[in-house]
Amino acid sequence: MKIAVTGKGGVGKTFLVVVLAKLFAEKEKKVFVIDADPDANLALTLGFPNPSEIIPLIKMKELIEERTGAKIGALAPYFKLNPKVDDIPDKYFLRQQGINLAVMGSVRGGGLGCTCPENAFLKALLRHLVVERKEVVILDMEAGIEHLGRGTTQNMDRLIVVVEPGRNSIETAHRIKDLAREIGISRIEIVGNKIRENGDKKFILDALAGFDFLGFIPYNKKINEAELKNIPFFEYCPEILKEGREIVKRLGDPKRIALR
Repeated sequence: MKIAVTGKGGVGKTFLVVVLAKLFAEKEKKVFVIDADPDANLALTLGFPNPSEIIPLIKMKELIEERTGAKIGALAPYFKLNPKVDDIPDKYFLRQQGINLAVMGSVRGGGLGCTCPENAFLKALLRHLVVERKEVVILDMEAGIEHLGRGTTQNMDRLIVVVEPGRNSIETAHRIKDLAREIGISRIEIVGNKIRENGDKKFILDALAGFDFLGFIPYNKKINEAELKNIPFFEYCPEILKEGREIVKRLGDPKRIALR
């Protein structure tokens, strides 16, 4: 199963990626997670040691030069569009408790020179993971909808949009749906997060009528407490995984009844 998780900033995308990754690993699936958000914090949320010291793939210049044939720092007019990447997940992803993690990194910003070789390398790696591998792959996408314009989520089995009770979050979900369909992604599903009361759930259901819902995750103040105490939330408040298990079950059930 190949899943991309997106939505407005702050709605809980990384939280849901961690929930899904932990539960698939719990089912003894081999799980690859990729932090594709420039504001990367997936490693920290998963409880990987020394997350600030993890080198993003985009900064592995020697590796990218070796695989693409592009000279580091040069304009690189010639490089391999399909570099060898099939060994990257096993060699360069970090591993912990059944979860394999890579931080993609951002290609934007000053001092990067030509980003074409880096993009070719990352696109080839994503294509390998999504198309050629059989494991569970989960992408933690950047906030907003820009990544859809770049086609990052093409070939994914599912695009999950995380929303919270709020108009901005709802509007982002609608824009994501429109753009996703333009690039051929039809399997778009919603997870409601930070639900405090039935009114929150009804607001989201009414505002996103016609969308396919995977589930609703209740607000839990212990998640913030876990962050302050630098403890992974799934250890500090494991009860939060309960609804996650239902979401995983619905992901694998093509005949599930629509949530209302």
